[in-house]
Amino acid sequence: MQQIAAIVGAQWGDEGKGKISDSFAAHFDCIVRYQGGNNAGHTIYVGDEKFVFHHLPSGILHDNCLNVMAHGMVVCPRSLKEEIELNSRRKEITPKGLKISKNCSVITSYHKVLDSCREQNTEGTKIGTTGKGIGPCYEDKISRKGLKFFHLLDKEVLYKNLKELLTEKEILFNNYYKASYNSLEKEVEELYSLGQYYRPFLCDTVSLLEKNYDEGKKILFEGAQGLLLDLDYGTYPYVTSSNTSGHGIGIGSGIGTEKVAEKIGIAKAYVTRVGEGPFPTEQDNDVGRWLQEKGNEFGATTGRRRRCGHLDLPLLKYAVKIGSLTSIALTKLDILYDLESLKLCYAYEYEGEVVDCAHQGMDFNKVKPLYKDFPTLRKGDEETLNSYVHFIEEFLGIPVGILGLGPERDEIKFKREYFN
Repeated sequence: MQQIAAIVGAQWGDEGKGKISDSFAAHFDCIVRYQGGNNAGHTIYVGDEKFVFHHLPSGILHDNCLNVMAHGMVVCPRSLKEEIELNSRRKEITPKGLKISKNCSVITSYHKVLDSCREQNTEGTKIGTTGKGIGPCYEDKISRKGLKFFHLLDKEVLYKNLKELLTEKEILFNNYYKASYNSLEKEVEELYSLGQYYRPFLCDTVSLLEKNYDEGKKILFEGAQGLLLDLDYGTYPYVTSSNTSGHGIGIGSGIGTEKVAEKIGIAKAYVTRVGEGPFPTEQDNDVGRWLQEKGNEFGATTGRRRRCGHLDLPLLKYAVKIGSLTSIALTKLDILYDLESLKLCYAYEYEGEVVDCAHQGMDFNKVKPLYKDFPTLRKGDEETLNSYVHFIEEFLGIPVGILGLGPERDEIKFKREYFN
């Protein structure tokens, strides 16, 4: 296996990245999250146990892995502490196995209040955020007044920075949203206390990753959400606030993307979307309900129902091109078993033309999906499954290297040799 690999979502998130990352983790020395926050939810099944991670890299279940939360992440210190304590009941999480960048941006309670107020406000475009404070935290980072984890270690520095962060928000909370919020003093005390809890976990993760790279360690980057939610490449404005594609690796971790030899795009054998935004192949009918119920399509982070539809190859082809993907992991194929109306979208009718690849600036509310019908997939019918997968490979121009045929670790089938 190449020294550095990345696993990224190739749709609107929820593609099953956690399970694939978990299957890879046993073969890697270091697992890295490089963007997003606890708006992500990775679900992993180990036997009868279900693990849901929001901040933590999926390698946390493996003793051989160093798990790194790099500086491109935005982190809620309250939620992360709960996540660490909850999962430590099953497997102890210590500073030896988990490192957090001192330069991670901190999600405060004020960010969460602002996020919630905006979504509840009836005016303007609703994005359908998770309400976790992700967007407001990234806003403060970009405007150069955000909090970093190293600020939590010094109470005077924390007070000064938090006061500046709160100044504008207080006006909104008091005069526009009429929202309740923590006093400055209470927020300082809580965050300073959390800073002491995290002190042994914090380090310069850029230098840590450089050291691991120089020593020849195998490093796996684990993306959150999906490429179609990327701030720059996604279906704007219905996107998240970070660069979810592999292009975010260099900015979010310090390791250049040119060093990432293998970029594996994770895609469901159908498509789901949480929240608002266009969805060309959405099936608001019996097929959509079949996929939703059989696939248990409810958000790991929010519990919200996911919208469901047929596999959209023009969008997936766009993700392959933009993300420089080298192979595809096709997950949840078992959910398609026995579905009588199995279809693939192979092109759009758009502005008088037939196009087989989506592009930036396309108005997805105006596309007409064109479908190809496939025979019903049955469990154990290798010929039909191979025909279905081969069509996808030919269309995308890259191999489908992994098949997800069920929720368990042993139901992942590798068609390609990724490890040596």
